[in-house]
Amino acid sequence: MQSVFTGAVYVVRDNIDTDQIIPAQFLNLVPTIAEEYERLGSHALCGLPDALYPTRYVAEGQLDSTFPIIVAGRNFGCGSSREHAPIALGSAGCGVVLAESFARIFFRNCIATGELYPCELTARLCEELKTGDEVTVDLDAATVTVKASGRVVPLKPLGDVRPVIDAGGLFDYARESGMIDQPAATA
Repeated sequence: MQSVFTGAVYVVRDNIDTDQIIPAQFLNLVPTIAEEYERLGSHALCGLPDALYPTRYVAEGQLDSTFPIIVAGRNFGCGSSREHAPIALGSAGCGVVLAESFARIFFRNCIATGELYPCELTARLCEELKTGDEVTVDLDAATVTVKASGRVVPLKPLGDVRPVIDAGGLFDYARESGMIDQPAATA
């Protein structure tokens, strides 16, 4: 379980919906099949309009992004309830999404899948930062530090959901805590 994330950010604005995160034509990919999980990540955020986002989150022909942290405005993950959205971002290498607010279903899908940490910002960083800027996110301290300026912005603590994400999602957490039995060993 990682608690500090450092790297380049990918910056988006308000109301990024799940169809922009992973368009419907890719929902036939099955995340439990390793090859399809990788392909799902290669399409993360491909629904964003090129005119507004000329730098792609995942470069053409690549499976992973060079941006481990996404910075967003308000209402990130709005739209339909697709658990493929946080899974696609996680598959592409995203560990943290920093947003002013999240659509409730996206936030819950992040917890359920354990793919990434949805952290709520206390400041509007999507207007301060640009894609490629570097930050450090410290989940234990609940802070994000902007490398260029040294500015430290508090995050709303993840609270009781953090151990669930740390465990890898709802089912892994339930197994670790004894709420459900471990899967039987196969011969």
